Amino acid sequence: MLDLKACERARITRDRRYDGCFFTGVKTTKIYCRPVCPVRPAKASNVTFYASAAAAEAAGFRPCLRCRPETAPFSPAWKGSRTTVDRALRLILSGALDACSVEDLAERLGIGTRHLSRLFQRHLGASPIQVAQTTRLQRAKRLLDQTELSMAEIAMRSGFGSLRRFNAVFVEVYQRRPTQIRSTKNARPR
Repeated sequence: MLDLKACERARITRDRRYDGCFFTGVKTTKIYCRPVCPVRPAKASNVTFYASAAAAEAAGFRPCLRCRPETAPFSPAWKGSRTTVDRALRLILSGALDACSVEDLAERLGIGTRHLSRLFQRHLGASPIQVAQTTRLQRAKRLLDQTELSMAEIAMRSGFGSLRRFNAVFVEVYQRRPTQIRSTKNARPR
């Protein structure tokens, strides 16, 4: 819920702390703005407040060309390239690189493969493939700890293309075979 008095105060004083927290729709012009808009504030009786730019547009308002609401804090444009990385991470977590290539992922995001790799390196310090491998490995470790599935079944459910690759990655990261990790878990007192 928006506090109308606080919104009105922030709008009149152009308080930057509220930028991106709400949007102001001006009934007479049918334009919506950010609270920091440099345009002379409209009369309070002509103003309505919206929690998001989408809500203002749904109410029939169009974005202001001066304050550019699409660049408000917390919007995808404001977050910049981090938005692309976040979208890519969501896709990777849902298994996008289990069946497809990095090229396919980049194309799905509308950018080039090299640019995607640069963004991942800048924001995460790892490549998309490394992130996908870590995600698969974490899935596999959870299945090892929480289920009695066969190693082949765990490998497939985790997104590994083969049991051989599953075993190789496990040995590389944990310096143990998956069966050794499971036997260690079963040896612990309950």
